[in-house]
Amino acid sequence: MLSRLAGQLVPAFGRLTLTTDEGAALPPAGIIAANHTSLADPAIVLAALLSLGARPVVMATAGLWRVPLLGRALAREGHIPVYRGDPRAARSVDLAQEALEQGRHILIYAEGGLPLRTDAGEAEPGAFRRGLARLAHRTGAPVIPVGQAGARRVTSGSAVKQFAGLATAPLRRPRLHVHVGQPLLLDSDGAAATARARLAVTAAWRTADARLSEPAALTA
Repeated sequence: MLSRLAGQLVPAFGRLTLTTDEGAALPPAGIIAANHTSLADPAIVLAALLSLGARPVVMATAGLWRVPLLGRALAREGHIPVYRGDPRAARSVDLAQEALEQGRHILIYAEGGLPLRTDAGEAEPGAFRRGLARLAHRTGAPVIPVGQAGARRVTSGSAVKQFAGLATAPLRRPRLHVHVGQPLLLDSDGAAATARARLAVTAAWRTADARLSEPAALTA
């Protein structure tokens, strides 16, 4: 339901386009790692992935499960709350492994949070936490790098700016782009594997950002 809802709503808030690396295809199951810049980008990424036939299980901060209606929907659909610095963190990894073993895709944000910037500009992904590499190494699942650009044109900055951006987006309909890179296998769960995953997501983000700089006719 979450993916279908994103697919229905995102076109009303922006002009979404999608590209993939040449020859890239989504494996039947895997860990989708995307850059995180805005409260809007999970919906944008889900809408783009839906067009590729993927409806991933989302790993997200546990605080969202306390939001009325949203929390119940997330729990009902099997999305996974992430508890940081909490004994329940291990359970999140177990649930992600179970979903992968069931042939599902997992959507994970390895940066672990949003940037502190208040402008609407783009910037490369920040440092990755090691949980992504640990999950990939533990399960043997491929990591699918995804870069998105334009989400900060929908919502970014202070709470007032976030609300204003969301309220005016249907009128502005900013350009949004998602790029899917080639899947990769991580052969360890250490710093080198984490850095390799971040480089792949950064490359996907650079492609997405470059597409936003092209004339609109080329990305229509």
